[in-house]
Amino acid sequence: MTHRVGVVGGDGIGPEVIAEGLKVIAAAGVELETTDYDLGGARYLRDGVVLPDEVVDEWRTLDALYLGAVGTPDVPPGLIERGLLLKMRFDLDLYINQRPFVGSSHEFVVIRENTEGTYAGEGGFLRKNTPQEIATQGSVNTRHGVERCVRYAFELAMTRRRHLTLVHKTNVLTFAGDLWERAFHEVAEEYPEVDTAYNHVDAACIYFVDDPQRYDVIVTDNLFGDILTDLGGAVSGGIGFASSANLHPGQVSMFEPVHGSAPDIVGTGRANPTAAVLSGALMLDHLGESEAADRIRAACANPDSLPGSTSEIGDLIAGRL
Repeated sequence: MTHRVGVVGGDGIGPEVIAEGLKVIAAAGVELETTDYDLGGARYLRDGVVLPDEVVDEWRTLDALYLGAVGTPDVPPGLIERGLLLKMRFDLDLYINQRPFVGSSHEFVVIRENTEGTYAGEGGFLRKNTPQEIATQGSVNTRHGVERCVRYAFELAMTRRRHLTLVHKTNVLTFAGDLWERAFHEVAEEYPEVDTAYNHVDAACIYFVDDPQRYDVIVTDNLFGDILTDLGGAVSGGIGFASSANLHPGQVSMFEPVHGSAPDIVGTGRANPTAAVLSGALMLDHLGESEAADRIRAACANPDSLPGSTSEIGDLIAGRL
């Protein structure tokens, strides 16, 4: 079967690492019909285009999206993040952000709600640019959004070690936290085989460093998930190995390494493509090619045995397949 995939190499090292990911996928024997999309900071600087609605409509007809990295120092902060990455998540309703982490003594996965919370954009200014300026930033949490995220996490836990931890800050965020906690416990009644736990987010940050073995699957909101997953990358070998999936199960979904565009090392061969390769493996899971995905993950094991330049690391991984 040939899968139709939209490729957004993006900016900086994005095209370099995505090229290695596609090389490895081909070596695994999976056929992709790819369409390249010129989007990102460089495109914006060239003609002011960020993400046209007609491109989003075209993406809805594809099987998956594979993204390298976007952003350049010359673009105002937040413009590409909101106009491209968040628009992609919201317009395609990619409500699950799934990030696996594998360290020397632990292996766990964080499920982050991906379309609500503080990133929904609710808020505004009063008396902007005056000494009396007021800025508000709300957190949008719906029962529908929370429950579908929690349910996905329980379903995932059923395929693993059957342990799920909710992470939030219910003692301070008493409205959003209450909704998350009630939804979590009510859905838990449908999954009696899954053991559950709760951690405040500050405690979870400590446990990520001191005791990551306690975790199997973690479910949390958008903001806390953003912070925790960067910490998860740091305690699992660095963000050069951190992959992610932005999912709407059963529909087009997007897969990207967690790292940025790193414009300072473009063309030097210093970019580690492993995170992009592992994101490609997550994409293959989504496409029903789990056997090939497992072989790619096995080929990426023991990252210390993958020295060399960007393309050399890609060749080594492909050679193991």
